[in-house]
Amino acid sequence: MTKSISSKKRHKVFILDTNVILHDASCIHQFQENDVVIPLTVLEELDHFKRGSQVINLNAREFARTLDSITGEDIFNGGVSMGDGKGQLSIAISRGLSNEIKEIFKEDTPDHRILSVALEWQKKYEGKSAVILVTKDVNLRMKAKALGIPAQDYTTDRVSSIEELYSGKKVIEDFDDNVIVQLFQPPFYVDAEPLL
Repeated sequence: MTKSISSKKRHKVFILDTNVILHDASCIHQFQENDVVIPLTVLEELDHFKRGSQVINLNAREFARTLDSITGEDIFNGGVSMGDGKGQLSIAISRGLSNEIKEIFKEDTPDHRILSVALEWQKKYEGKSAVILVTKDVNLRMKAKALGIPAQDYTTDRVSSIEELYSGKKVIEDFDDNVIVQLFQPPFYVDAEPLL
């Protein structure tokens, strides 16, 4: 029995902005079996954040170590697998702004180079995979959408329900008083397993 095209899950290619990596150094592991693309411009921007002791500086350094551990000694020009059940990780090297981006945006900025990469990959994967720009920058998302490039905020770190958070305590009712008595007698501890 074959699956119909409508029920088949479509492969995605996620292009990451610098701010996503600075926000979460482990972000590349959050996209399941889909591919992740890092524009070379993003790596250049991360270089500026490697020094310092703020969280973004730590994330920039940690991400560089993660990339190094994934790629190892491999040549990295065609992408590399991120592991079982994961997609490919690629570095996108662009030759500057595409003509379409140049016509719309006169300045050559990192954001415009990232948009140029997204547009290039969208054409490359047209009809095969959805190409999505992931950025925490609202203005960049709006620019991407205006160009016909799907764009999303990075939200995997958000809590879906406040009830799911650990409160730091657990209330146990109808508790056996003998357990409390054991705490004050040698060996002065109680195994937690029977209590839970």
